[in-house]
Amino acid sequence: MRILPSLFLSFSLLGLVACDAKQNEQASESKSSQQQLRIAVVANGTSGNLDFIGVPQLISQDPIFLKALKQQHIELKWEPVTTAAVATLVNESFLNNKIDFAFYGNLPAVVLNATGVRTQIVVPGGIGNNVYLIVPPDSQVKSIEDLKGKKIALHRGRPWEINFGQLIQSKGLNLKDFQIINLNPQAGAAALSAKSVDAFFTLSDALTLQDRHLGKIIWSSQSLPADWKMRAELWGRKNYIEQYPETTQLLADATVRAMNRISLHKDEFQQSQTKFGQPLDVIQRESQNSASTWQQDWSPEYKVDFLKQHYAKVIDHAVKNQLIQTPLKADELLNPKFAEQAIQNLHANDQQKKQGD
Repeated sequence: MRILPSLFLSFSLLGLVACDAKQNEQASESKSSQQQLRIAVVANGTSGNLDFIGVPQLISQDPIFLKALKQQHIELKWEPVTTAAVATLVNESFLNNKIDFAFYGNLPAVVLNATGVRTQIVVPGGIGNNVYLIVPPDSQVKSIEDLKGKKIALHRGRPWEINFGQLIQSKGLNLKDFQIINLNPQAGAAALSAKSVDAFFTLSDALTLQDRHLGKIIWSSQSLPADWKMRAELWGRKNYIEQYPETTQLLADATVRAMNRISLHKDEFQQSQTKFGQPLDVIQRESQNSASTWQQDWSPEYKVDFLKQHYAKVIDHAVKNQLIQTPLKADELLNPKFAEQAIQNLHANDQQKKQGD
């Protein structure tokens, strides 16, 4: 199995700086966190403006949220990160106490918690993204079993590594059965196009590659239940959550409102996401989950048992593949009260609107 050493170096560095980060965490929070709400978000500036991908864009435009922060004299500070290095940049920002919250994926969050910087899921991210296994267009490969011993491009340490591990484990295989080439999605797509790898495990960019006749998809999670999707959640620093529960609730409320709006305005939301480079047709096909509806996909319901089981699997994968040294307890990553209260608040507001009409 070929794995670039930089991955393990980065995790080692995370561990080294974790101690320093924890030492200055309280001091830094007392200086800035009370006045600021700092959120890391995946952003794109190709349109000429800094746009946020997905839910955060709606939160950034939520007048109720912005007014509440202004009334409480809390400065909202967005920390943009690029799609190419979300996991690394978000974890470094948490470690260096530059952010309080982040919308990002399951495996990087587990790796962060293993360093001693504790975060929790404030609002779950709905059903998540689909994942795909794609091979060159003229490949004779028909299944993951056919790729045993061959080169597969996979960005190690990113959330979809969990789904790849789940796929191969379901076939009685493990990472050592393949030559794993650690490439980010952009490099992975280039490697597949050049046929320097035998397969590429990735997100919806696989649909674009297939449309351009640069590959063919031989497996996807679209027809599978939620546990096969790539998960990303709203994570919050545990110390901040405990110290500022009212501010945390404001963010949870805004997140739930945003998810509710998306669930009710499918076409509008999908069109808004085209500014990040994917064609509307690809965005629409990505959301065609046969095991759930659009409204179900965007539900903020905090399914504790499901999340506990899912994150137990993530932790187990991380330990077995030496991404972390010490197992974590999945239930310590969960904090459902803010999402549950936010859903109640949303329903209460809806009732008030109906009574006023």
